[in-house]
Amino acid sequence: MANVYTVKQVNSYIRNMFTQDFMLNRIYVKGEVSNCKYHTSGHIYFSLKDESGTIACVMFAGQRGGLSFRMREGQQVIVFGAVNVYERSGSYQLYAKEIRLDGEGVLYERFQLLKKELEEMGMFAKEYKQSIPAFPKNVGVVTAPTGAAIRDIMNISHRRNPFVQLILYPALVQGDGAKESIVKGIQMLEKQNVDIIIVGRGGGSIEDLWAFNEEAVARAIFECKVPVISAVGHETDVTISDYVADLRAPTPSAAAELAVWDYRQFEEKLSGYRQAFQREMIKKSEYHRIRYQNYKMRLSYQHPELKLREKKQNLSELDERLRMMMEKKISLSRHCLEIRVERMKGLSPLDKLNRGYAFVEKREERNPVRSISQVKKGEELLVYVSDGKIIASVTECEEEKYE
Repeated sequence: MANVYTVKQVNSYIRNMFTQDFMLNRIYVKGEVSNCKYHTSGHIYFSLKDESGTIACVMFAGQRGGLSFRMREGQQVIVFGAVNVYERSGSYQLYAKEIRLDGEGVLYERFQLLKKELEEMGMFAKEYKQSIPAFPKNVGVVTAPTGAAIRDIMNISHRRNPFVQLILYPALVQGDGAKESIVKGIQMLEKQNVDIIIVGRGGGSIEDLWAFNEEAVARAIFECKVPVISAVGHETDVTISDYVADLRAPTPSAAAELAVWDYRQFEEKLSGYRQAFQREMIKKSEYHRIRYQNYKMRLSYQHPELKLREKKQNLSELDERLRMMMEKKISLSRHCLEIRVERMKGLSPLDKLNRGYAFVEKREERNPVRSISQVKKGEELLVYVSDGKIIASVTECEEEKYE
């Protein structure tokens, strides 16, 4: 039999036909969500149906960035993706890349195009972001004068710090003239020299929030010399102004929390600093007091009066020692002198005379007479005794031996 094909060949051929069809590679399909299942792998399997039929759809985990809400049964959505054949089952299905709720498709396309354009111009770059002042005194608010957003900002601001002044520019936040009103509000508050500007509103649909996706509003925020906090809608809502602003807050309440510093928390921190400072001062004072006492004690040891007193005492001790040494020396010398005197007494002629001895010398020659051979008969002699002298004449000499 000629021209017989396998199932795989047929499925591959059909798949190639789908792949080569440009329209099927970039297609938007609108319908109601049916049989929606979130797989543990992260893939989402569902069907789109209308009154005429059903088409199987899958969104792989890697494409989940194109889904900003949780899908559920019965939702009307617009799915952007490509139609192709799943060869194993031979069935075709829609491979979803982006999913939006019905009614948002055109606006979402405009949103993506403007976002891409402004991003390429560098308006989202971090280097252009201004820092939010830590302690602002004046906070400008561009929002509707009525509604939950301004009430939340006022309540939270008053609770956190009643001394911070809020300056409201009552702007239109949706409908005709909204973008012009928001731009004028930003420019007016910038001229008022406020410290921070909060631009935002409460939640709503993409149509309600569209004024904050306008290029004019984005440029006004980007060109503003005052730091701008964008607070549009709920946490899941993202607008162009969020990307351009210096800081994005998920809600207006969160914007007030970020903009207005907590006075009570500041007071507690200041009190903590004060206590720490006092403790440190007491510690330092005690340290220096102890050092002062040590220096005072050391100075008292080195005081001239103390030195003089010490020297005076040493001098007194030396004087006493010298006096004692002198007395000892004198006593010793006196004792030695007495010994010598006693010794000299035995040699003194006067002493001998006092004991009955006499000293004899020739009268004329005045020479001592020590021997009888020195005198002759008839010579005159002088005999000295203890109380005077006797003049005698030699009459006779007798020799006598004394032993």
